[in-house]
Amino acid sequence: MPIRNLNKIFHPRKIAVIGASPRPLSVGQTVFQNLFTGGFEGAVYPVNPKYDRLDDQVCYNRVTDLPETVDLAVICTPAHTIPEIIQQCGEAGIRGIVILSAGFRESGDAGKELEQQVLKIARTFPGMRIVGPNCLGVMAPYARLNASFASDMPLSGNVAFISQSGALCTSVLDWSLQEKIGFSHFVSVGNMLDVGIADLIDYFALDHHTTAIILYIESITEARQFMSAARAFTKKKPIIAYKAGRFTESAKAAASHTGAMAGVDAVYEAAFARAGVVRVFELDDLFDCAELLARQKCPKGDRLAIVTNAGGPGVMATDALLARQGVLATFSDETIEKLSAVLPSAWSHGNPLDLLGDAPPERFGKAVEIVLADPQVDGLLVILSPQAMTDPPGAATAVIEATRATQKPVLTAWMGGEKVRAGIERFNNAGIPTYTSPEQAVRAFMYLVSYARNREFLYETPHPMPVDDSVDRAGIRAVFESAITEGQDILSESTSKKMLAGYGIPITKTEVARTADEAVAFAQEMGQPVVLKVFSEQITHKTDVGGVELDLANETEIRDAFARILSRVQEKRPEAQVEGVTVQPMVSDSEGHELIVGAKRDPVFGMVLLVGAGGTAAELYRDRALVLPPLNERQARGALESLRSWPLLKGYRGHPAVDMEQLIEVLIRLSYFVSDFPEIVELDVNPLLATPEKVIALDARIVIDQTDSKKPLRPYSHLAIRPYPEEFIKSVTLKDGTAVLLRPIKPEDELMWHDLLGKCSSASIHARFRYSFQATTHDMATRFCFVDYDREIAIVAEIQDQDQRQLIGVGRLVADVDHQEAEYAVLVEDHWHGRGLGSFLTDHCLEVCREWGIQRVVAETAPDNRIMLDMFHKREFQKDGTDQSDSVLLVKELKK
Repeated sequence: MPIRNLNKIFHPRKIAVIGASPRPLSVGQTVFQNLFTGGFEGAVYPVNPKYDRLDDQVCYNRVTDLPETVDLAVICTPAHTIPEIIQQCGEAGIRGIVILSAGFRESGDAGKELEQQVLKIARTFPGMRIVGPNCLGVMAPYARLNASFASDMPLSGNVAFISQSGALCTSVLDWSLQEKIGFSHFVSVGNMLDVGIADLIDYFALDHHTTAIILYIESITEARQFMSAARAFTKKKPIIAYKAGRFTESAKAAASHTGAMAGVDAVYEAAFARAGVVRVFELDDLFDCAELLARQKCPKGDRLAIVTNAGGPGVMATDALLARQGVLATFSDETIEKLSAVLPSAWSHGNPLDLLGDAPPERFGKAVEIVLADPQVDGLLVILSPQAMTDPPGAATAVIEATRATQKPVLTAWMGGEKVRAGIERFNNAGIPTYTSPEQAVRAFMYLVSYARNREFLYETPHPMPVDDSVDRAGIRAVFESAITEGQDILSESTSKKMLAGYGIPITKTEVARTADEAVAFAQEMGQPVVLKVFSEQITHKTDVGGVELDLANETEIRDAFARILSRVQEKRPEAQVEGVTVQPMVSDSEGHELIVGAKRDPVFGMVLLVGAGGTAAELYRDRALVLPPLNERQARGALESLRSWPLLKGYRGHPAVDMEQLIEVLIRLSYFVSDFPEIVELDVNPLLATPEKVIALDARIVIDQTDSKKPLRPYSHLAIRPYPEEFIKSVTLKDGTAVLLRPIKPEDELMWHDLLGKCSSASIHARFRYSFQATTHDMATRFCFVDYDREIAIVAEIQDQDQRQLIGVGRLVADVDHQEAEYAVLVEDHWHGRGLGSFLTDHCLEVCREWGIQRVVAETAPDNRIMLDMFHKREFQKDGTDQSDSVLLVKELKK
């Protein structure tokens, strides 16, 4: 749906209030009055058949009676009236709707049916967007818009607040007015019948007033859209989220409140991390982060300086910082020298900087100014404890003056009550965040450091992994189809392992023996010792029923073990159908570690990967990490690094490290596997044995969903993140016979991308980017190499030069979030000009546009670039008539 139509909701020129009323404290009366008291400068029309006039204004019976088309309709009438009102709004050309009314899916089945009826009607009017129902409303301070039944309008600021709880909105609003904290937008989303959190994130990403977003989330319904929107926003600006419903009981409460199913909390945690969203766990932290984001820029690093007039609070702040893996800044020698020149000789001579209890305001100001100038300091916390000689308001003024020119975040903690109130008020008026305790300030600082750290991790260039993409997907698909035809839900160990082997995951050879004689024969064939495991579709956890026998070295042991397994299973699971045992080589290594890797489909975010400590105690220790597929090398390594057992895996106290590269490769291959087969709802490889020499799956189980397998699925609908689009890989031959591979770019291509741009002339660089630069940086590469394949794509041209791969050109498409229009640009290394590469790249990118359903492609080039102009002309691009002196815009309309 087009987010550009959200302008009709957040920046309307004319508004209709449907259900406007003179009745005191009614929703209709409150909304109508709020639009005037909030300062809205456009026309406001009341609509209510019960009244002829409201506040000296004509009151209209129906929407169709309005004298002109309005942009926004705010609906305050009972739920059962909404379908007819939406029909009227659509016929009247109204495309912005806010439904405040309750009584929809949160009230039961009848409400759900009513809600779907509203949506069906709305879909008949292209471009209509609806916020709500069951919401507080929307507020946009810069537009002087208070289309809500909140009692106050927020101050103008740079943080957008999006909440699934209307009651929380009023609490945050009241707090923000007291603290003098402003917002760019304030939105209660309600049931999210149409406009969801992802739409709002995308919309606010384009809003120049919004530099950060605060979210209160109870559930997410469109995970793919949320992940794309959040990942795009957090590339440049932070999102802080509070997720309610962390535990089973509270998750149920959240579901009943929002009418949507809540996902497993650990999966939300993994999704937020992958999207670059910083999660807070206490509501107070949400307030604290809001204050810091509203008033300060994000820190560029984690080195915090602490200036205090009392030693104890300085130690408290240090403890809080180090407990959250922050870094206590080390002052440079120059800073120490400057401080010593202006401070008493008894000052602490380090960080925390103790100004001593008799510090006057001037001492605060001079110390703060010197510390902020130190390049080894990323942020500053100033603490004041009121003592007999302390001047809290004067010290506050001195700190304010000393920080006016800095770009670094400055936080304050004026500790106490009435004595420090005047100082706190001065900080609030000056836009400097202030907290009641050092720990509170440190927590807020570290949450923003977490954003910077997570962003750095997400865009760290992964190492290319030797993962062979030549997987026999057709063969494995045939196995799935056979299992589906036979009605199998749980695939056998041997079948599961064969599928893993098809994706290059090492497995132990497994044979099914239905008799003791067959078990002996297989053992002799594969070499002893061996392992026997019960073979039954009804038994998942074999050790629980005594269905595993290890280290069987001869025929007698094998026969005895076969008999024991069948006897124990018969005793513990007499109803299970046992077909025999599986036989596989006994694999053990004193230097090895047992892991569990697997996947499970989450009802919200789709397939989720798990890696952790394995074996029989896996559920006991719960040392695990969850990540969303697909994975690259850095993401797989990050999951392993997050485990408590990571020190053991990388080598500990004389014990060698496991084969880390092979272990990471297995995780990547597993992510490919579950991405390619949406029928999988659960997969366990337990244990996966990792040793210094090898990584091998000793057991495996795959569960498939017979129901979903029969449905026509949208490609990768079971994933929250679009995997690498292999369908856009294509081989071409240039005019001179050079073989070129056209393929989508990967993060692993960063070094080749730098090399490509380094070989281009300044003229080619300027023609492509419309500006010049001396050298490329990693930050630039994150913009061009780390892409969301749902929204943009770069097709690189790769050649093999002897033993080295290199890029010789790239065509880039960036679609708008509505997937209606895409911007296109192409760059070809100068040495390869005139060989037809630009044409190949352009034609391939136009094919991608058609696959995406793009309706309009826009390109830009220099007016004197005859080669590019001719190429675009041959492909029926038209000048849009708005040429500038240094550029030409060309447009191609694609047929639907």
